[in-house]
Amino acid sequence: MPPSLTLQFLRFHIPTSSPFLLTRCSTTAVAAAVSQSESSLSKAMDRLAGNAHLMIVSDLDHTMVDHHDPENLSLLRFNALWESKYRSNSLLVFSTGRSPTLYKELRKEKPMLTPDITIMSVGTEITYGNSMVPDDGWVECLNQKWDRNIVSEETRKLRELTLQSDTEQRPHKVSFYVQKDKAQDIMQSLSTRFKERGLDVKIIYSGGMDLDILPQGAGKGQALAYLHKKFKAEGKLPKNTLVCGDSGNDAELFTIPDVHGVMVSNAQEELLQWHAANAKSNPKIIHATERCAAGIIQAIGHFKLGPSTSPRDVTDSSDAKMETFDPAYEVVKFYLFYERWRRAEVEQTEQYLANLKAVCSPSGIFIHPSGSEQLLRDCLSSLRTCYGDKQGKQFRVWVDQVLAQQVGSDSWLVKFKKWEQSGEERQCCLTTALLSSKDVTVTEGLTWVHVHQTWLDGAGPNSQSSWLF
Repeated sequence: MPPSLTLQFLRFHIPTSSPFLLTRCSTTAVAAAVSQSESSLSKAMDRLAGNAHLMIVSDLDHTMVDHHDPENLSLLRFNALWESKYRSNSLLVFSTGRSPTLYKELRKEKPMLTPDITIMSVGTEITYGNSMVPDDGWVECLNQKWDRNIVSEETRKLRELTLQSDTEQRPHKVSFYVQKDKAQDIMQSLSTRFKERGLDVKIIYSGGMDLDILPQGAGKGQALAYLHKKFKAEGKLPKNTLVCGDSGNDAELFTIPDVHGVMVSNAQEELLQWHAANAKSNPKIIHATERCAAGIIQAIGHFKLGPSTSPRDVTDSSDAKMETFDPAYEVVKFYLFYERWRRAEVEQTEQYLANLKAVCSPSGIFIHPSGSEQLLRDCLSSLRTCYGDKQGKQFRVWVDQVLAQQVGSDSWLVKFKKWEQSGEERQCCLTTALLSSKDVTVTEGLTWVHVHQTWLDGAGPNSQSSWLF
């Protein structure tokens, strides 16, 4: 195999003795790239006081997102766990083969959280935060010994290759479909052609049909190694990293030094064969018995990386034993009850409503996204009339980017996005809640003092919909 090309096909030729350390980008180039993009990383990480407790780096399709689960239950379970226990001190990274266009489409289809960092197009694009600010330093690193025009010219000579859609063709990625029985010969032929043209590229074959051609320094593993280097330069290397995948283009993730790894139970044969050939004796990599996001939760528990019981797995929230006041957990717990009430998955009793009113200040105000105001307790009284109105229907509620700031000795300001999906309709509001621990115990939970909601741009209701809380 030519030294300038890494072929990845069933038995991925990734050396286990020399882990990915950005070997194809010169030390000088990497240092310059890291320096150039430190500001964007710092801005995205401002909310963390120190090193992240945990950084989860997860593939999306068939790993975080289960396309065979119409209820999205495993994804919603992960969402509730992450927002209640990890958002405040950890980092969520999505690492996908999807282009930005298809990534954004997936976000509209599935109840996905907002990651801190997004790695797209098989590790050729890195962005930060809600605005998806690109990492220009990574772009400079990938430009070395890469000529997209030459790649296009050589691949046009092979009729066995079928170009993927225009959205999947990116500055540092050229993507095709190829029949599985022809993939090996095609890659060997391309290897020879690119070497003769002086290119240093990588070919990744995954999913039994997808063939991606990238700069040698690209790939999901190289992108993660680059991020680790940036974190280390700022003294903010995460204490733990968990990588999660299901297919061939995820294999590189498991080669990064010191990471924990989980192959979800539904992992494809190509990844399992790579693992058997390269990492079978590595105790830090497991093959989960659970599918997709449920397998990620399983890995968190297996490696003892932190809490692994999702609030969605707790049927009676009063059974949850709390040692300290936890504003994020209070928010997740409230909206989970709200969903279950409307789906008739909890018993219809006055005691439940009384308990809710008890955690609301008598003078507490709720400001509806429309601008109308009413007492919090009156708002909760309206729940009596909507019990079970979503029973048997596709109705889900989840919260995203739940961040709490202590603003007094006994008060917290919590900001988050609250999402509701009913059938095909999806709505979201930006929510600010003031919670207080004055005159209450940890067992009783925090008191809701004030809630203010505004519609998220483009995610407001249509004329037929209603928004209760």
